[in-house]
Amino acid sequence: MLDYKNIKKQIMKYSHKNLAIIGFITVLLFQVSCQKDSFTKANVNPNAPETVVPANILPAVETNLAYTQGGDIARFTSLFMQQDIGFSRQAQAYYNYVLTSTDFDTPWGNMYTSVLGNNIDLLKKADAGAYNQYSGIARILMAYSLQILVDLWGDIPYSQALQAASNTHPVFDDDRALYDTIKSLVTIGIGQLNNPETGAQTPGSDDLIYGGDISKWEKFGHAILARLYIHQSKDDPAMATNALAEAALSFTGNEDNAQYVFGTAETAGNPVYQFNQQRADIDYGAGTLVDLMIANSDPRLTVLTTPDYSDVSGVGIGDYYGAINGHVEFINYDEVLFLQAEATLRSTGDIAAAELLYQQAITANMAKLGIPDAEITAYLAAHGSLPSTIADAINAVAQEEYVSLYLNPEAWTLWRRTNTPNLTPVSGSNGIPRRFLYPQNEYSLNGSNVPPNTTLYAPLIFWDN
Repeated sequence: MLDYKNIKKQIMKYSHKNLAIIGFITVLLFQVSCQKDSFTKANVNPNAPETVVPANILPAVETNLAYTQGGDIARFTSLFMQQDIGFSRQAQAYYNYVLTSTDFDTPWGNMYTSVLGNNIDLLKKADAGAYNQYSGIARILMAYSLQILVDLWGDIPYSQALQAASNTHPVFDDDRALYDTIKSLVTIGIGQLNNPETGAQTPGSDDLIYGGDISKWEKFGHAILARLYIHQSKDDPAMATNALAEAALSFTGNEDNAQYVFGTAETAGNPVYQFNQQRADIDYGAGTLVDLMIANSDPRLTVLTTPDYSDVSGVGIGDYYGAINGHVEFINYDEVLFLQAEATLRSTGDIAAAELLYQQAITANMAKLGIPDAEITAYLAAHGSLPSTIADAINAVAQEEYVSLYLNPEAWTLWRRTNTPNLTPVSGSNGIPRRFLYPQNEYSLNGSNVPPNTTLYAPLIFWDN
């Protein structure tokens, strides 16, 4: 019988310690369990194959990415963004910005071990076997994961990380330079996806995001690039123009959404559901987001939240995101449309063109959530027009996008870029946190390389200006 506690301790070693156990992790398809919360536990396969192939590793990467983003990362960022409220225990402390470096050990460790660590193994095996579709997917997933890490922490280890014992003290790469690395990963990845020589192994049902649909992976890659450019578009029309070019090659409908939908087994359920079954110290039916939706008579309110605080979905959260088989979303079609509306305003100032994209974005988001057409039409009649100035129009786009990015860490990035919505800090005099703290384990294991003088509020990530 496997010693799960010992496995957990081994997994919690970080980027510079983990590769020796990656093969073991991926064979078992083991979702990492955090030390404070057990919502990411999953089944372990005791009948591990002797040879690990890409089809064994890809679902582990995708699942662990969804669990990690949908777990601690979504909780911290949604509390900062007042999309919900922490009303007791740890969640109440986080909601009031009472956090220490130790609180960030789990998301950092999980991203570096079960996501990036498994992903580098997938990439190496795919490249070695000339399995070009897997090579492309691995690079798209690596790019997305790095974007999440940079946007949460700023400078992070990458160029010298993921090398096991050959480098146990990796340097922290500059956050701006890492955006160039992400762009390179996507560009090479798209090239691999389009390589006519697919190789002997190609993805299918093992791909839990797109089922092996390579055209959708290519669109996802362009969506990542569009997001990177819009992050850098403030006072830079050229970046906004680049964002529009990439968005045009990206998603064309909700069927392209990059997301992970969970199963109905208790051990493989949505991390929000699992957390609420065990902790339930977050009220998803209250906060600035809910107040905004009530003020706007927004029909999405009854989908995102529920007044029945005793249901199995948790405290005040609707089934779409809170049920056992709920969603964790990476980048969606509605985000791309909002991005295009903002980029249009920043690049050309064409409010009429931006307004059409803005309306299409609201429609796509509501349609995804199952809102009836008549209610969508009524909402657009009341809220579908943009203000007549560029600054006010950008704020209006960002406010609607904030609603659409429910429980997505991109909502925090959006707020940091645009200061929309206008949030009032719930505690203290320093404002709302603008970055994650570096984890305590990184200070303990790699302290000489950790950037100095970082707090929840400064220094800022390079695009946060």
